[in-house]
Amino acid sequence: MTFSYEQFTTRNIGFVTEDEQARLRDAQVFVCGTGGMGGACVFALARMGVGRLILADIDEFETSNMNRQAFAFRDTIGQHKAEATRDLCLTINPEMQITVHRDHWTEHVENAVGSSAIVVNGTDDLGASLLLYRTARAQNRAVIDAYASPLPSIYVTQAGDPTPEERLGYPTIGTGWNAVSQQQRDDAFLCEALHVLLHSSSRNHIDLELAGEVSAGKRSRMSFAPMVISTGMLMAYEVANGILGRKPGADCRGWFFNPYTARVEHPRNAITAALLRPVMRHFLRRMMA
Repeated sequence: MTFSYEQFTTRNIGFVTEDEQARLRDAQVFVCGTGGMGGACVFALARMGVGRLILADIDEFETSNMNRQAFAFRDTIGQHKAEATRDLCLTINPEMQITVHRDHWTEHVENAVGSSAIVVNGTDDLGASLLLYRTARAQNRAVIDAYASPLPSIYVTQAGDPTPEERLGYPTIGTGWNAVSQQQRDDAFLCEALHVLLHSSSRNHIDLELAGEVSAGKRSRMSFAPMVISTGMLMAYEVANGILGRKPGADCRGWFFNPYTARVEHPRNAITAALLRPVMRHFLRRMMA
C-alpha cells in the first residue's frame, strides 16, 4: 500500500487548516519519557501528523506497564521504550523522522531542546526534570508537563515562567540536576503532593491509605489508564497550540480535569491557598503516618 500523508491527515482539516497541517508536518517535538503520559502524547502526535520527534527514555517495557502505557504490548515487553515507540509510530506514519536517545540522552539534551519547537516532560525522575526545565529556559523553549495526580492535569511553563522547582518550593535550587539526594527527591515529591491536595479534589477519588504509602515511599505510584491517557491527550493539545502559535490552554500553574464531576478545577487564589496550606500539610502528614 502506498502511503499518502495528505490522505492520512485529510480528516484533520477543519480542526486545523491545510497550512497548519503543513506546519505540524514540518515541526519537531522532544518527548522525554515515552512510558505513560509521554507515550500517550506521542501516540496522539503521530496520528495528528507531527513530522519529527526526538524520543528519550532509559527503560524497557514491563508487564506492569500494560495497564496504561500506549505502546506497551505483549510483543514489546522487554524492548527499549523509546525504540519500540519509534517502530510503532513508523507503522502509523512511515514518513516520520524519529531520533531515539537511550541512557545517555542527557548528553544530547541541549540539541534536543534547542532544535525542537516544544518539549514534553514525560519522565517521573526529579533530576531529569530539573535538567529539562533548566535547559528549556536557557534555550527559550516551553515545557508541557502534568502533576503526579489521581486526576488528569496539564501545565505549560514558558521560558520566562517560574519552573516547578521554583513555584512549588523544591529544595533543589542551586543543586546540580545529577547531584540530587534521596532526601531532596522525597521532599520535592511532598511539595508536589501538597500542591495537588491543595488545588484539586484528588483526595476524594483515590484510596487514601494506599496514597499515603506512596507518599511515604512504601509502594510504587498508582496509575490508571483513563487518567494517564487523558493526560497525554491534554499534552498533545498543548503541543499543537505551541506549534501553531495558538494561545495555550494552560499556564504554568495549570489545571485539573475531574471526569467524575465533569468540571475543570483551577488553582485556588493566593489568600485561600495560604489559609488552607497548613490544614492540607497536616492532612498529608496524617495520610503518610
